[in-house]
Amino acid sequence: MRLILLCLLLAGGCADRDADRADRQTVAVAANFAPVLAQLSRQYTADTGAVIHTMVGSTGKLYAQISNGAPVDIFLAADMERPRRLEDAGLTVPGSRFTYARGRLVLWSRQPDLIDADGTVLNDPALHRLAIANPTIAPYGRAAMEVLAARGIDLAQRRLVRGENVGQARHFAHTGNVDAAFIAQSLLTADDASAGSSWLVPASLHEPIEQQAVLLKRAADNAAAQQFFDFLASAAARRIILASGYATND
Repeated sequence: MRLILLCLLLAGGCADRDADRADRQTVAVAANFAPVLAQLSRQYTADTGAVIHTMVGSTGKLYAQISNGAPVDIFLAADMERPRRLEDAGLTVPGSRFTYARGRLVLWSRQPDLIDADGTVLNDPALHRLAIANPTIAPYGRAAMEVLAARGIDLAQRRLVRGENVGQARHFAHTGNVDAAFIAQSLLTADDASAGSSWLVPASLHEPIEQQAVLLKRAADNAAAQQFFDFLASAAARRIILASGYATND
C-alpha cells in the first residue's frame, strides 16, 4: 500500500512539473532589447495572465549558453548570425526565424553639451574615454567599431572601455566612468538619458543591425511559448517596438 501511495505521489509531482514546463516560457534576450521586452511582457501578461521569464545578456554569450543546453524557449538576438547558426545546428523549430526589430546606434553622454548633432566630437582628442559593447560578442559593439573606422578615428588616442553588452556600456557612461558610450537608441528612454546629449548614428556608417528571433526546438510542444512567440510578430507588439526606437519589417 505504501509503495502504491509513493508511486502516486511521485507521479503527481512529475505531472505538476510537466504542467509547470508547459505553462512556462523563458526568453533569452539581447541587452539592448531587454527594456522593450519588459514592456511587451507587461502587455502580454495583462492580456493573458501568463508570466514571461527572461535571461538578459550579450547575444554571443546567450548563444553559447543555448548551444550548451540552457533551458530557453525563445531567443531574441541582436543579429542574424547566431539565430541562423542555431537553425543550422537543428536547435530551432523549422521556419521560426524572423526579424523582430532593426536597431539604431547612438553615441550618448550624460553631459548635455558634449555631443553635437553630427557626432564631430568623435574626432576631438579630448574625448578619450569611450565605452562600447564588446564587439566580439555584441552586435552593437561591432557596429560601433565600424563607425569609428568609417570616421577615421585613431584608436591610439582613445581609451576604449568594453562592456559585456550594450547595457553595460551605457552604465559606464551613466556613472561618469567614461565620457560617452555607443548604445542602442532604445536605451535613450532609460533613467536620465534625455538630460544628456546624443548623436543618432547614420545607418550608412555601419552594417545593418538586423535583430532576429527563433523558437527553440525544446519549445516545439510548448503552446504557451508558441503563443508568446506569435505575439512578438503581432501588430500590437510592433507598435511598442517602433515606439521604442527600432524599425520593423513593416
